[in-house]
Amino acid sequence: MTAEGSRAATASSVSFTMHGIGVSGGIAIGHAHLFAGMSAEVDHYEITGLEVIREQRRYDRAVKEVRDELSELSDSVRHGPSAELAPFVNVHRLLLDDAAFSEAPRDIIREQHCNAEWALRAQLDELLAQFGDIQDPYLKEREDDVRQVAERILGALAGTQRRIAIKPVREDASILVARDLSPADVILFRQHPFAAFVTDLGGATSHTAIIARSMNIPAIVALHHSRSFIHEDELIIIDGTQGVVIVNPDRSVLAEYRLKQNQARLERDKLKRLKSAPAATLDGTPVQLYANIELPSDVESVKASGATGVGLFRSEFLFMNRRDLPDEDEQYEAYREVVEGLKGLPVTIRTLDLGADKTVEGQQDHDPVTNPALGLRAIRYCLAEPQVFNTQLRAILRASRHGKVLILIPMLTTWNELSQALAAVKQAKEQLRDEGVKFDDYVPVGGMIEVPAAAIALPMFIRKLDFLSIGTNDLIQYTLAIDRADDKVAHLYDPLHPAVLALIAGVIRTAQQHEKPVAVCGEMAGDVELTRMLLGFGLRHFSMHPAHLLGVKQRVLMTSLPDISPIVARILRADEPEKMQALIEKLNS
Repeated sequence: MTAEGSRAATASSVSFTMHGIGVSGGIAIGHAHLFAGMSAEVDHYEITGLEVIREQRRYDRAVKEVRDELSELSDSVRHGPSAELAPFVNVHRLLLDDAAFSEAPRDIIREQHCNAEWALRAQLDELLAQFGDIQDPYLKEREDDVRQVAERILGALAGTQRRIAIKPVREDASILVARDLSPADVILFRQHPFAAFVTDLGGATSHTAIIARSMNIPAIVALHHSRSFIHEDELIIIDGTQGVVIVNPDRSVLAEYRLKQNQARLERDKLKRLKSAPAATLDGTPVQLYANIELPSDVESVKASGATGVGLFRSEFLFMNRRDLPDEDEQYEAYREVVEGLKGLPVTIRTLDLGADKTVEGQQDHDPVTNPALGLRAIRYCLAEPQVFNTQLRAILRASRHGKVLILIPMLTTWNELSQALAAVKQAKEQLRDEGVKFDDYVPVGGMIEVPAAAIALPMFIRKLDFLSIGTNDLIQYTLAIDRADDKVAHLYDPLHPAVLALIAGVIRTAQQHEKPVAVCGEMAGDVELTRMLLGFGLRHFSMHPAHLLGVKQRVLMTSLPDISPIVARILRADEPEKMQALIEKLNS
């Protein structure tokens, strides 16, 4: 955090800026509304041996009250506009049932003869201390969930509820400023007209960040001291793209951001007119723009974007935030809902990409590893769990009778992995035939190219695959040996590194030579500043978050392939960052 000018106690109008992690882009201007939540500071007092059972029962009642409240919240949003939040609330329900909350505080009450609040506080301190040694970024950010669950129990013990106090709606939208927001808080928050939110805690892959992106509103996390420095009703500007908060902006800064905000609004309105327009370059080359989705509820946003299909259905989100695995029928229904909802448009379903930052509750049989991104994940996990893989493949194949379905295998690295994966698909087909279950016998099977070894040895794979999809997020991570979830090295994560561009261009060129379709489905596909470069590489299939699709389509419609080809050729030869950036700017001018 940086402060431009010093703030005096009586000088609340002094302008200053704060910097955090922008997790959802856009600009919002409004007055701060502070949300404190429940303090984790509690009193400590001793109880007699005769009072232990009574105190334990008091604790049990508080846990039950929180469990009932979370169940009610989860049920209320399951089929509504906030349906994607239900799994996050279920994480907290699962934590409540864990012995760390259901049993350990009761033991502390018995052993230390202390009040329930202090027992929970002691248990929370013990749990939080354990997070200090965790390296995995996804598990690290579950620290927020543990703290939030404890705070809800404390609230129940105190006889209070965590609620977002809402004042009458004002002309300027309100911006929520919080130390942290639990998924349950955000469900309540979505019922009110907040334009953006900022939090002191959280990271790029935290639940708060995921929810912000799903809501498509500006959000910044990891500000650390916003609750201390921002006062109620102060005018603030949120720039979610840059990760900047401007408090008490002066007139010139406010006017500048209002102009940017209006320009962005006008641009969004203009882009909506492109929804039904075919995507093609100025010289008439057609381009397919697909959407990435996580859950069946995302189908509506796909339709609203004008996407020509789903290029990446991240099926692992059906498996996360739950203790049990979805059975074949549950998976089939989810896939069928998407396929039928797209009404004949292609739906590419990626098989389970678990591991690294995505884990399944109850699937902790394998020993923890130092570098989970390099361990048992994606197709490696599926081949190590053949029954789980078989169940998913059967469900996908059953859904193929309802529309156009493609199967995508993630993180292929070796010939044996590809051979075993194709054998598993064949086995699932044979089982369904023997059972008389209908499916499309010609479901294409593709592979994700996200490991440098696969990109370099692509001819070894491409003969066996029907199509390719380049996962640029992991390809960059593995090529540059940079953990993209680690803030300490995030500045080294570079999509324009010459090695990365050479691999991407090489994969596209090889796919064209073998007449196999190839798409890019990572973040690069949705970056409008890179659209022309990828088109120049020969890419004709993009898959991205639905919110980015119309912007990319506009850039495609304004691009002449003959005009950009010489510049793109120079980009592939560039090896200095300054020259590379200059060429990218020239390409987009």
